[in-house]
Amino acid sequence: MIKAKFGLKLATTLVLFVSQGAWAADEKASETTKKPDAKSISYAIGSNSARYIQNTIKRYEMTSFKFDAEAAAKGFLERLQNNSTVSDEEVRVILTEFTKEMEKVRKEQETKIAAENKKKGDAFLAANAKKSGVKTLESGLQYKVLTEGKGKKPAKTDTVRVHYKGTLIDGTEFDSSYKRNKPAEFPVTGVIRGWVEALQLMPIGSKWELTIPADLAYGSVSRPSIPANSVLVFEVELLDVVTPKKAEGAQKKGDGHAH
Repeated sequence: MIKAKFGLKLATTLVLFVSQGAWAADEKASETTKKPDAKSISYAIGSNSARYIQNTIKRYEMTSFKFDAEAAAKGFLERLQNNSTVSDEEVRVILTEFTKEMEKVRKEQETKIAAENKKKGDAFLAANAKKSGVKTLESGLQYKVLTEGKGKKPAKTDTVRVHYKGTLIDGTEFDSSYKRNKPAEFPVTGVIRGWVEALQLMPIGSKWELTIPADLAYGSVSRPSIPANSVLVFEVELLDVVTPKKAEGAQKKGDGHAH
């Protein structure tokens, strides 16, 4: 997973629309669908651009900003006709200031979400610690043994093969090797801290449920599908410790265990 970046530039909406291929049909559809004419394509571009703007404003709750469609249409037409009444420099300054405002809103929202998740996460950890079979380590990591393996325990220098499923505390699944039907392979130290600690305690053949505090996962950094300060719950099945040669093609990235 990667950290989401933010940057709104309304002047590039049409380019963004085309580059994302939002209106392009797939190859199979194009074989049976009549090729659209210039008028229909132009309409589709305009319609999709409006939707993009609507979704962006809604997403960032810009209640103080009311989009003026008439002004936007005027700017659009004047630009196409090379008859702009506002200079390129003025446009740049306006959009730069608007982007700054949107960035401010985004940061405020992230701070609010992070604080809410911290409160919810702490409550979840406290309640989970009282459940039967759950053990809490000094670091704050919680685990429950679902299946007790009888193999050796991995060392820090080992590479492991695992199956896993990761969810948020509300049950939302954000990653699963089971769904890909392919176990993941990675160095023990190449994962989030909660995993590093747990893996060295798990005998091969074990299946554990890990409840990982945010500071042992991604902390205050938000990631796609994982909001800031999220407590993460994993079902982890340690299948094997693999040799470097066997692990040459190992999977090094994954939503549940990437750096």
